[in-house]
Amino acid sequence: MSKETSKLRLRLAKNYEELCQDVVRNILALSEKIIALRGRFAIALSGGSTPKGIYALMASPDYRNRFQWEKIHFFWGDERWVSPEDVKSNYRMVAEALLTRVDIPPGNIHPIRTDHENPEISAAFYEKELVSSFNLKNGEWPHFDLILLGLGNDGHVASLFPGSPELLLTNRLAVPVVGEKIEPSRVTVTLPLINQAEFIFLLISGREKAEILKAVLEGAGNNSLPVQKVNPQDGEVLWFTDQSA
Repeated sequence: MSKETSKLRLRLAKNYEELCQDVVRNILALSEKIIALRGRFAIALSGGSTPKGIYALMASPDYRNRFQWEKIHFFWGDERWVSPEDVKSNYRMVAEALLTRVDIPPGNIHPIRTDHENPEISAAFYEKELVSSFNLKNGEWPHFDLILLGLGNDGHVASLFPGSPELLLTNRLAVPVVGEKIEPSRVTVTLPLINQAEFIFLLISGREKAEILKAVLEGAGNNSLPVQKVNPQDGEVLWFTDQSA
């Protein structure tokens, strides 16, 4: 089921399982279309609880043999400053749900590495990874075919939080996110990078998301919430949510 508004396209599922099915079907169809056009599909993944079921479904018997894994490149929208083995690691979650369950070439996996000296160095190295992977010239932006984003209870996306100075950056691809209220520290892609994507899927599930989703849909926050700043000029945003949210 989809609902068109002047600001967004909202797809409403009966429950979380139906939401996962809808998202995976759309990822598969989009990847097939982009690969047929360009020979490669670049997707930036989200952490959090909602995407986990989506990744697991992609690796399930129903779908694992339908994706062209050798032509799909996986990136991350953000990462906590923890080891890849830590239970808080976005990389670990994706690896357990998807990457270790299907045949993906190692060179197609582009995690945000957390084995550098500090988050700033990690962010700089991830910028270099993006420049290399997308063959960017000076001043160019990577154009992801698809970025998956969750929605925090405070309206944050990736690791871009309300009122954070990172929201104002216009010349970085990835940045560290540190501070007394950010524990653990993180590395995130920036808002300008997100808004270069061809497609963005916003994933919202669960009753705990109902309040923030209602606020966004009703325009509360005067466009100050990070999620309200997700507005690609040349791309498309689809919101996937379920009845509980």
